[in-house]
Amino acid sequence: MRERWVEAPRVEGNREMAGRLRVSPLTVRMIRNRAGLSEEAVRDYLYGGIESLADPFLMKGMREAVDLLREKRDAGASVRIIGDYDIDGVNASFILLTGLRRIGAQVDTVIPDRMRDGYGVNENLVRQAVEDGIDTIVTCDNGIAAAGEIGLAKELGMTVVVTDHHEVPFREENGERVFVLPPADVIVNPKQADCGYPFKMLCGAAVAWRLVEALYRAEGIPKEEVLDLAEFAAVATVGDIMELRGENRALVRYGLKRLEQTENLGYRALIRVNGLTGKRLTAYHIGFVIGPCINASGRLDTARRALNLLGARDQEEAETLAGDLKALNDSRKALTVKGTEEARRQIEETDLKLDRVLVVYLPECHESLAGIIAGRIREQYYRPCFVLTDGEDGVKGSGRSIEGYHMFEEMTKVEKLFTRFGGHPMAAGLSMERESIEELRRRLNENCILTEEDLTPRKLYDAVLPVRYAGEQLIGELELLEPFGKGNEKPLFAAGNLLVRSARIIGKNANVLKLILEDDHETRIEAVSFGDVQGDLEYIEEKERISILYYPEINEYMGKRTVQLVVEAYG
Repeated sequence: MRERWVEAPRVEGNREMAGRLRVSPLTVRMIRNRAGLSEEAVRDYLYGGIESLADPFLMKGMREAVDLLREKRDAGASVRIIGDYDIDGVNASFILLTGLRRIGAQVDTVIPDRMRDGYGVNENLVRQAVEDGIDTIVTCDNGIAAAGEIGLAKELGMTVVVTDHHEVPFREENGERVFVLPPADVIVNPKQADCGYPFKMLCGAAVAWRLVEALYRAEGIPKEEVLDLAEFAAVATVGDIMELRGENRALVRYGLKRLEQTENLGYRALIRVNGLTGKRLTAYHIGFVIGPCINASGRLDTARRALNLLGARDQEEAETLAGDLKALNDSRKALTVKGTEEARRQIEETDLKLDRVLVVYLPECHESLAGIIAGRIREQYYRPCFVLTDGEDGVKGSGRSIEGYHMFEEMTKVEKLFTRFGGHPMAAGLSMERESIEELRRRLNENCILTEEDLTPRKLYDAVLPVRYAGEQLIGELELLEPFGKGNEKPLFAAGNLLVRSARIIGKNANVLKLILEDDHETRIEAVSFGDVQGDLEYIEEKERISILYYPEINEYMGKRTVQLVVEAYG
């Protein structure tokens, strides 16, 4: 699938601003495309740190949550944290557990079992809490959509504090949205319509971290102890694919530096078992190496194993748990490949390939892999995709979306088909009856207003940059833009009219295409690309000259440093 290449907007005043900020005009241009046009926004992007985060007490419900939890601590009440089984929920649970223990609360934590309990707080967990003598439930990374379950907890005499970051459910009445909040004692979620907190894109663990910061401040606990927990919120921010803008970028940038020198035995062991000890950690390592190990626990086993890793008290326990999680993740990879191949077969061999919204039913797929497979199908076909699989009661599934298709809102239009659902604009989870699958597919496609242009992927690049200018000085400045991820993508440059001097597939798994390229000024440079290397090679062999979208980096091999281009697309 060939994309439309679109250059980011050009703006005036980059050279003057660059002189004042002591960076290149190209760097200023790239930052303004990401952070905003004002010099204040560029300066904050370059130099804003963890201290630039807004006051946590600006978040609606924060003051009430702090006061309530301190009262419960003083009364000796039993508090139970109910988290979630993904990387965000696990880190959020650990942050809250650490914070509440630090202020002297009587607290434990439960993470729902993906297969037995499903997502978030549910009726069984509420009734179990009552049996266990729990006075107060604190949710993290869930709860905003659990009005019925929290209503039950209140009927049974419990206190409930919801901390969450998901979209607030709503219903349409007379063409207007009526938001449906759960009947909790306190709700802390920046996505509440009347919440005064200026940054709305925090993950669940970051919301939990801000709550702990507010608790510590009220208790007079040193700020350094709050900062000790920043790395957990940072890992969750990247792992939950939050936009790396504003506060998220500042948090992740700070948290990655802390993680490199982490005192947490669990993360230290996980870094070691994945061969990352001593390396400069980036968001890539969280998103594609460390994070999947945490997620694999909740997917194929129990997320309690990942939570235990973060709370490991000695190196032997940490090493054992880290090894287990890596092994689980290796198994997850193999199962994901199998499920993705079956999904592709279904699409290609049926009329599913004609749909603008893909609904794929894989009854034998492990339900925990549905979201990963949906993401891979979304990437290949550039269509919103739902992958459904058999659960203990009906079917369960996950969706992944594309720009321009608000998945949660589209699901709200057909909410009567679901027994349960929730999510974001770009991702969602659901439960439903098996006999409703075909109706879901039909109605989502009937409602879909995506055009052919919407369904053609765009590759946004920062500037045209001839390869002869891709040197070490530029590469050094590009590091100022890190960490890269959703909302703060790695810079891409376009270069055209390049002669291919050589092209060959290399690598143990034959998964790297290596090129020698030459421009009109006889500058030769090495380039590599990944992905469909065989298809890319065939495309290149048919061309006299090619254009590329690329990112320059330094390749170090046997003590030698050379500039290398990583090619993202060919044209």
